[in-house]
Amino acid sequence: MEHGKNKFNIKKGNDKMKLGFIGLGIMGKPMSKNLLKAGHELVVFDFNKAAVDELVKLGAQSANSSAEVAKECDTIITMVPNSPHVRAACLGEGGIAETAKEGTVVIDMSSIDPVESKSIGEELAKKGIELMDAPVSGGEPKAIDGTLSVMVGGKKQTFDKYYDLLMVMAGSVVYVGDLGSGNVAKLANQVIVALNIAAVSEAMTLAKKMGTDPELVYQAIRGGLAGSTVLDAKAPMMLEHNFKPGFRIELHIKDLNNALNASHAVNAALPLTAQVMEIMQSLKADGNEKDDHSAIVKFYEKISEVSVEK
Repeated sequence: MEHGKNKFNIKKGNDKMKLGFIGLGIMGKPMSKNLLKAGHELVVFDFNKAAVDELVKLGAQSANSSAEVAKECDTIITMVPNSPHVRAACLGEGGIAETAKEGTVVIDMSSIDPVESKSIGEELAKKGIELMDAPVSGGEPKAIDGTLSVMVGGKKQTFDKYYDLLMVMAGSVVYVGDLGSGNVAKLANQVIVALNIAAVSEAMTLAKKMGTDPELVYQAIRGGLAGSTVLDAKAPMMLEHNFKPGFRIELHIKDLNNALNASHAVNAALPLTAQVMEIMQSLKADGNEKDDHSAIVKFYEKISEVSVEK
């Protein structure tokens, strides 16, 4: 799909849908705004009233609970922090299952434990509600410009039905397999990103300790095999000591915890992931959990007694 000035145009009148959107945080708010720009009706709920009010000013309808959203909509997107929040939104008191009509589809775009995705999906299915897991990658900037990468698990025919809707928020939408598979792909993504950021941090710290300008080292290696999206996104932030979060360390800790829990459930060894998890825990202990995950470099700066800042 081309991404230009027609990104948010509706191809056909019947493409417009009335959607529920639960979770208007750092990712959910811009994602929901893109759905409004595309002409969809939205009924939104979040415990943060200011975020709800912001969407209402743009044309959304507010709801006082997930159950109230489900009463109004038979397609609902959830974008909340972790597994317990998805379970609460779907199955808890005031949750979707209390009022949802049979045939309702919940698209959970949160990043959670795939084992829990399957469990929640099984409970919803008993009430005639279908769940797809569709976690995203790309952080706040790509949520804002509608170019997220979406990894989807669930029934293939449901994926096909909602592909165009998901593409309103995304640059790529890929079907991975049965329910839970989307979150498996997301965990794989988060493992690779975490290890890459740690590798960039080690390399920049090495350059500085050796007396070579880390900025010039970055420019020298970015066009070769070491070049990556992670390198280009995070090395400049490290060198500027700009740790304004696109993706917070505390959220990456959550994702790596889910990856390690899932790996233990199937006897898969993730030794490098475990090591980076401990680095992030050290950063959290130092009060850096709200920083962007590029702040992994702070750990290396601390143990090497050097700063890579320009």
